[in-house]
Amino acid sequence: MPIVTIQQFPRELAQKRELARRITDAFREVYGVSEQSVQVFFHEVDGENWAKAGVMGSEPSNGKDAS
Repeated sequence: MPIVTIQQFPRELAQKRELARRITDAFREVYGVSEQSVQVFFHEVDGENWAKAGVMGSEPSNGKDAS
């Protein structure tokens, strides 16, 4: 049973739905598993709970949108 965990900044539900569909399709095609066996977990982290190079993601100079 494939389990995929995605850590990311918050995204729209439609984007997550599409990504989950594509990931599920890839596992079906490559591993030959049923779509019911594929699980995708989205762990969304806002800028107050993430830092890069010692700078919090909520700070404008961090450039989180470029990541």
